[in-house]
Amino acid sequence: MMQFVEPIIGGLAAFALGALWYTALFGKAWQAETGMSDEDAQKDVARTHGLALVMMIIMSYAVNMIIGYHDVADQTFVHGAFHGAMAGLFYAAPSIAINYLYQRKSLKLYLIDATYLVLLLALSGGVMAMLKLA
Repeated sequence: MMQFVEPIIGGLAAFALGALWYTALFGKAWQAETGMSDEDAQKDVARTHGLALVMMIIMSYAVNMIIGYHDVADQTFVHGAFHGAMAGLFYAAPSIAINYLYQRKSLKLYLIDATYLVLLLALSGGVMAMLKLA
């Protein structure tokens, strides 16, 4: 049962990080790079945030499968964060780079978004690994 609950909790942790990342830390820079106004950012916000959370849970589920290949005794926050960060660095960041290259997006926007993806997967992985010990 926990194997289905862990990705939800990992996704919620990632969502919380995103709220901080895209508001207090890089919100204005992100908006400037995307050309999105405050009004644009608030359009259909429930649908956007809800679907984004679902995607975070799906990504967390994939990282949780990787973590699950290791003994439960080996599960620590650092262990899970390592696997999450590796998924971010080797899958998520290159994937977004391909899209941004073709879309001619700025390096600054790439760094904001790709760094967030790596950190969200690391945080999610860390949280999920700790839950395995609980």
